[in-house]
Amino acid sequence: MKAVGYQQSLPAIDQRALQDITLPVPQVSAQDLLVEVQAVSVNPVDTKIRACVSADEGQ
Repeated sequence: MKAVGYQQSLPAIDQRALQDITLPVPQVSAQDLLVEVQAVSVNPVDTKIRACVSADEGQ
């Protein structure tokens, strides 16, 4: 599945700030629900929070 993530905290205007990545589709069990996301947006507050937080090692 396609996802968007980051390796290090960069300014939002930096083209490397958010990266397109590919992840395996999660395995669901009988009590889970797999949802297909068709649209996303970025809240300005999220960019301010992300500017102060680095990704965990290996993330």
